[in-house]
Amino acid sequence: MAQQGGRPGSGSEPQARPSARTRRARLRAARVDPWSVMKVGFLLSLALGVVLMVAVTVLWLVLDGLGVFASVGDTVKEATQSENNSGFDLQHSLSLKNTLFFSGIVAIVDVILVTALATLGAFLYNLTASFTGGIEVTLAEED
Repeated sequence: MAQQGGRPGSGSEPQARPSARTRRARLRAARVDPWSVMKVGFLLSLALGVVLMVAVTVLWLVLDGLGVFASVGDTVKEATQSENNSGFDLQHSLSLKNTLFFSGIVAIVDVILVTALATLGAFLYNLTASFTGGIEVTLAEED
């Protein structure tokens, strides 16, 4: 019984396909421009700040709609009140205005810090890349 297409030289093997060519490109990031990194870092952190503000607003509205602030506020007021003190008003402290004000401060600090840290990271990368040669990436494309 003859095997079909199995062993080389058996005469019944299919035509061998030509070998696939692979193109390769080696790229090296030896330096990054700190000004470009600062601009991109600023825009990304600004987008993150906007997302933070929208998320806090939506979360606050959902929690307020469910009555979480009212029930927790009543519990805190009841636990902290005394004969001469009416208790702590948690609902006033966690109002939408106060929550958005605090979130805005956090977003502004985030924009400043992320922009500064990204720029500092670019300077540190350039410093280390001058010693090590940078990051090398090999890209391959098969036909």
